[in-house]
Amino acid sequence: MKRIVVILSCLLGAAGVFAAGQKPNIVFILADDLGYGEPGCYGGDIPTPHIDALARNGVRFTSGYVTAPFCAASRAGLLTGRYQTRFGFEFNPIGARNTEPGIGLPPSERTLALALREAGYATGLIGKWHLGGTPPFHPQRRGFDEFFGFLHEGHYYVPVPWRGHVTWLRRKTLPDGGQGRWRSPDGRMIWSTHMGHNEPEYDADNPILRSGQPVHEPANLTEAFTREAESFIEQHRGQPFFLFLSYNAVHSPMQARDDYWRRFAKIEDIHRRIFAAMLAQLDDGVGRVTARLRSLGLEERTLIVFLSDNGGPTRELTSSNRPWRGGKGELYEGGVRVPFILQWKGRLPAGRVEPRMVSSLDLFPTALAAANAPTPAKLDGVNLIPRLTQPDEHPIRSEHFWRVGGNAALRRGDWKIVRMRNGPWQLYHLASDGSESQDLAAQQPDKLRELETVWRSLNAEMIEPLWR
Repeated sequence: MKRIVVILSCLLGAAGVFAAGQKPNIVFILADDLGYGEPGCYGGDIPTPHIDALARNGVRFTSGYVTAPFCAASRAGLLTGRYQTRFGFEFNPIGARNTEPGIGLPPSERTLALALREAGYATGLIGKWHLGGTPPFHPQRRGFDEFFGFLHEGHYYVPVPWRGHVTWLRRKTLPDGGQGRWRSPDGRMIWSTHMGHNEPEYDADNPILRSGQPVHEPANLTEAFTREAESFIEQHRGQPFFLFLSYNAVHSPMQARDDYWRRFAKIEDIHRRIFAAMLAQLDDGVGRVTARLRSLGLEERTLIVFLSDNGGPTRELTSSNRPWRGGKGELYEGGVRVPFILQWKGRLPAGRVEPRMVSSLDLFPTALAAANAPTPAKLDGVNLIPRLTQPDEHPIRSEHFWRVGGNAALRRGDWKIVRMRNGPWQLYHLASDGSESQDLAAQQPDKLRELETVWRSLNAEMIEPLWR
């Protein structure tokens, strides 16, 4: 009997504090360029059963915001819990700018990965980084123990010649010199001139890396990132871990793997069909990650977050932001209000639809509270857990600030002001006009001045951008 007790004690000791349930795992799943209106649980017409399951088992927010209407700045806010304009990360480095010295998340900024690692977590980033493409900004110098992915804004999903995929590319001119759409004789390549420019050189100086070493990855990147996420979970199942699964789907270039392409044969528009295939593969990846957690008995000990980094670029991808106005790159609702779901079985209510305003800024303090780790004082977010688990009808956030060069916005309560390209302020009442179709600036000058005063006060706390 004593031997049994000793053996059990050793086993429990080896499992450590985590076996007692004191530290949950934390998994952030970030989609890229996924519009508010695309997941099934947000009214989308493409089946997303696994994302929908997260909503069914957790909290789905209908007023979930990010801090910028494009990739890099939004990610800077997410991983620091601070408005990125506080530290000069205002714009979106693309192409060769990713490799310029000084462009990236400032080393002075403390990331969520670093805070959780110091709280005893294993930390891993899988997928897209886009917060600096030179050595000082490498993810493993920013708190991540492990990294598998790429550093810039995008990447082709498979290596040239893109076998097993149908590919859609933006071009200025079709092979016959004309405009419109062109499809190759075998049907596997589509060119479109509708955007007026060529597909960016995503893969230039942008290899797939494992830690700091380039690797050849033959699999579709959505598949590869899902595989690596499953492996990370398996490897660290005996300790608390933070996994940031940062998919590049459904970001361009648009490439549909053949099995998913065939799944949507009934969609006549090729453009939309490729998008549907990419979204379905992303959704299956979400399902595989949650299934792996479940199979290891970890799902109820894991806080899972799903959101998009910004609104969908509808003309580019067909990614819809309905019912909101605008999309990626704009500060109207369609650019910054995104799918936003939290699941923590047994801790957060299941099936709840939460209309109160929340932000990606809130995820940093929420994760640290879940981990029972110290929360820095200079954060712009709030811990969501008590606001979701206790009876409370008060607002979670009173306001949200945005600035991107000459574009600016502020939401306060149900009111929002928007300024485009240093033009006049516009005023909208979101509770009655969520589509921002009726500018009330002339009818409500006092309300306009009130919100503009708040925006200017917050803007005075920000610094000038470190680059443009």
